[in-house]
Amino acid sequence: MVNMTHNEASVVDEETFSVRRTILIAAPADKVWRAVAEPEHISRWFGRTVLDGTGVGATGTMTFPDYDVIPLRVEEYDEPRRITYRWNNDDALGALPDSIDETTSTVFTFTLEEAEGGTRLTVVESGFERTSDPRANLQSHRTGWDLELDKMVTLVEGEA
Repeated sequence: MVNMTHNEASVVDEETFSVRRTILIAAPADKVWRAVAEPEHISRWFGRTVLDGTGVGATGTMTFPDYDVIPLRVEEYDEPRRITYRWNNDDALGALPDSIDETTSTVFTFTLEEAEGGTRLTVVESGFERTSDPRANLQSHRTGWDLELDKMVTLVEGEA
């Protein structure tokens, strides 16, 4: 797959059932934080995001065009360094629950670090062993993180 940005593609680790991608964004950390933590900014590059508040425990949804509504919850919130979300986005299942199901959900964490030339952002999504088809979901989400994060880089760098 050819990336739209200068960043490396996501990497799948089938032993830990996780997907990881680290990218460099030519923008200050506060802009990157808003892009990954504030629903109105997330909605501009990822799925349409609605949360009932901020911080740990905030719940809501993420909706993508031509896809179902995905339950979402903030699990960790350490502004402006780290935010973790739990969601039930099991692409291989074909149907999504109405609320977070702890037994089948995955978590994804955005970690921000200042870097020369901008901000280094790492996303790690884990928990795929609990999904309906772990290997298919790993590959689907690997592709998804490449596409979605490339959109975010283009957006944030364009506004920096």
